Amino acid sequence: MARINVRELQSPIRQRYKDDPQAAQIRLRVRSAQADLSDPLHCSAVGVSTPDISWRSGAHPAVGGTGDVPCSGDLLLGALAACQETTIRMVAANMGIELASLEVEVDADWDARGTLAMGDYPIGLTAIRCTTRVTVPEDVKGERAERLLRSAEKYCVVLNTLRNGVPVESSFSLV
Repeated sequence: MARINVRELQSPIRQRYKDDPQAAQIRLRVRSAQADLSDPLHCSAVGVSTPDISWRSGAHPAVGGTGDVPCSGDLLLGALAACQETTIRMVAANMGIELASLEVEVDADWDARGTLAMGDYPIGLTAIRCTTRVTVPEDVKGERAERLLRSAEKYCVVLNTLRNGVPVESSFSLV
């Protein structure tokens, strides 16, 4: 299996950001993809930087969806799982640690009655739990392994965004 040298890969990127701090300010963009508007249960989204890849999503079965594609909550949890796994893989690579196994599991609590306007119930997820299970070789146990876990938790962008919150602006308009 080909090994990727993350330090080598990131070295010119780090230098560019040192030379030009503004270059490190990234704006991520996703937009809805045109789809069959007669289907109220499904939609698609596409990343502006990856226009050939779209993510199908649909309403959760708890609110009438068919369950044939992930709901938007699944995509949110998937973003956390993917970010946590990518982060721990990159940190391990930077530390020269070969992972024996890695699994990230994310689950959340949600009361669907809020979304269905059935009364004064919260709308949105009320708790998220992320469990990351890592197996490292015997020679990596101890402080080095603990540092791997601490660093992965510290540098996971999605985990920190969800924990710390960010201002969210939302606008709706009729065109």
